[in-house]
Amino acid sequence: MRGMKETARRMWTIPNILTVARLVAAPCVALAFTAFERPLADALACALFVAAALTDWLDGKLARAWGQVSAVGRLLDPIADKAIVLIALATLTGLHGLHWLLLAPVALIILRETAVAGLREYLAGAAALPVTALAKWKTTAQLAAISVLLGAGAAGAAAEGLHALGLALLWVAAALTAITGWDYFQRGLAFVRRGEG
Repeated sequence: MRGMKETARRMWTIPNILTVARLVAAPCVALAFTAFERPLADALACALFVAAALTDWLDGKLARAWGQVSAVGRLLDPIADKAIVLIALATLTGLHGLHWLLLAPVALIILRETAVAGLREYLAGAAALPVTALAKWKTTAQLAAISVLLGAGAAGAAAEGLHALGLALLWVAAALTAITGWDYFQRGLAFVRRGEG
């Protein structure tokens, strides 16, 4: 019994709770549009997304500062990161339709995130693919673009300008996504070649 309590105490740290909250927030971004009328739904979805994006930065910082890096956190953090971004992108596509200016960067981001997740799974236990500084900028650009695009729906007169800014940021994010994806695959393929040699 005492061992179970200790395990639960180590698992339910503040960093892990923040990660789980981000995971729970991911579908709520989409569900806001089924529960509320626009522009209230836009404002709520944007607020949820921004709060979740902040936990992405905060949970890792707290885990390292407090010595609470855990296997649970390492498992859930990338899942929560992908879920919040991909569900938000799907929501934006549903809201704005299949216009190529939105759909092209969204498709590229989804392709890269899926491919890199598959590569990491393939290399699990055999090689590590550490996150690069450019990949962190990629994540920041994605989160900023999605925040602006979600917020544009609640911006009234400023909506058109914010939407254009959000699209520009999304294209920047897509470019960084492609570059970092190519870098990961080059490193992954180098490992595969060494293993076959």
